[in-house]
Amino acid sequence: QVQLVESGGGLVQAGGSLRLSCAASGRTFSNYIMGWFRQAPGEEREFVAAISRSGITTYYADSVKGRFTISRDNAEDTLYLQMNSLKPEDTAVYYCAANRATNYYRAALYDYWGQGTQVTVSS
Repeated sequence: QVQLVESGGGLVQAGGSLRLSCAASGRTFSNYIMGWFRQAPGEEREFVAAISRSGITTYYADSVKGRFTISRDNAEDTLYLQMNSLKPEDTAVYYCAANRATNYYRAALYDYWGQGTQVTVSS
């Protein structure tokens, strides 16, 4: 079992930045592929970014590529999402998730989820 707790969400103006954190506990953090997903009201949960176990390889949705950066600190059991040049369409609840298999993009294949943190971008 892995417990995940997100933090760092909030209200920011368009063009601003936020840094989300996801603290993990329970099992060996470095054994898991980690991802960020988001869900806006009335929308399905969508993939944002993912990172390999070592942190060397990263993947991004086209909508955030060049603006968001995913990273992890395996010594601190923490996942990060640096979000720059935020847009109103980035408004959503952001979730971190952990995955034991070789999967980066599919939410259904992630095993553990945090409770989410709200990000609101005003225009």
